[in-house]
Amino acid sequence: MTLHTRYSVQTHVGHKRSINEDSVVALPEQKVWIVSDGMGGHAAGDYASHLITDMAAVIPPDLPPGERMQALRDTIHNAHHMIRAEAAARGVDVMGATVVALILADGHFATFWAGASRLYRLRDNEIEMITTDHSVVAALVEAGQMTWDEAEHHPQSNAIVRAGGVGDDLELDKVRGEIASGDRFLLCSDGLTKYATFEMLREALATKPIELICEHLIQIALAGGGADNITAAVIDVI
Repeated sequence: MTLHTRYSVQTHVGHKRSINEDSVVALPEQKVWIVSDGMGGHAAGDYASHLITDMAAVIPPDLPPGERMQALRDTIHNAHHMIRAEAAARGVDVMGATVVALILADGHFATFWAGASRLYRLRDNEIEMITTDHSVVAALVEAGQMTWDEAEHHPQSNAIVRAGGVGDDLELDKVRGEIASGDRFLLCSDGLTKYATFEMLREALATKPIELICEHLIQIALAGGGADNITAAVIDVI
């Protein structure tokens, strides 16, 4: 069965930042989409996030699904080591980037991620958060002490414990599952989820056409304050 998709991507610097440290890439031939959120400020975060997406953009489109998945994982790990080397060369203490990647093939999806950029899926008008943040507050959510929506307002909501370029080795988490016609996936940076609750995301994903959805999501974040860079990628399985 041939897998057909439609997608939309958009990124915005927000109201408060002078540089957009987010990066997004859509590779429809490879059926790969990636969002990366830079850490370290200005040139450092911008370099880290774009290195990840630029390296992924040259993955050959004709690889079999298993090899394509391994190439994506290897690319993120290679970018991790290059970011660390660049940080050492610049004498920068913090240079890194969160990453969330979605790959579709053979009736299944797989996602790799590190950090707090997220993947959601809307199915039958219900939203599910597929990824789990690698953050200080994630442990509180998993312990049932607060919801993900409440965690966005915690004083340590921005404290990320895993990201590309951070630490000696990068541990990527992976989730794999089946896809169905009508599924809608959202990859986004935390510049969106700081302002959009689960219900706001669900309603937007359930009601907006693919041509307008990313602009609508960006406007939600801007209306909420837009203090961070904002990135969204929406993929429909048709």
